[in-house]
Amino acid sequence: MFLDGEGVFSPEEFRALYNAAFPVLFRVARRIAGSEEAAEDLCQDAFFRLYEKKMVFPRSEEAKYWLIRVVKNAALNYAKRKDRERKAYQRAFREGRREEEGSEEALLKKESREAVRSALDKLPYNLRMVLILKEYGELNYKEIGRTLGISEGNVKVRVFRARERLSTLLGNTEDGQVDGRAGRGGDG
Repeated sequence: MFLDGEGVFSPEEFRALYNAAFPVLFRVARRIAGSEEAAEDLCQDAFFRLYEKKMVFPRSEEAKYWLIRVVKNAALNYAKRKDRERKAYQRAFREGRREEEGSEEALLKKESREAVRSALDKLPYNLRMVLILKEYGELNYKEIGRTLGISEGNVKVRVFRARERLSTLLGNTEDGQVDGRAGRGGDG
């Protein structure tokens, strides 16, 4: 699939795959990378790699799962690089940034998003990934399992545990600080 007799991609099949996969890829990349521009670039790079490598898949769904893995890994690398850059910048300048004051509602929404993002980042990798793919990628359990190479049952358990831990982390906030001991009880 995706290659004609001369080793060239069928434009129709490629376009159909792009239209079907891009929204999911974009949501996953945006959540992990934290930037719409970066997410677009990461998605485009993944499709370019698919096209350049002339990969052959038995079904379009297999290509979609391959693309999700590529985008997920690229977004993780991007996020790690940006985090290292941010930390280096903070060390170099050690000046506190004063946030612009907005309406109380906007400030509360921003704080809520930051609290969720902070709590999500504190989850172990295996729990964080299933939750990102489920909630931000809007994949079903079977699709997540195929993407990560785990069983559907394992995905369900991980999503449950991730939501439970996230709820615990968010429930133990005080003045915007997350209690680091949360989620490390004997139930894990």
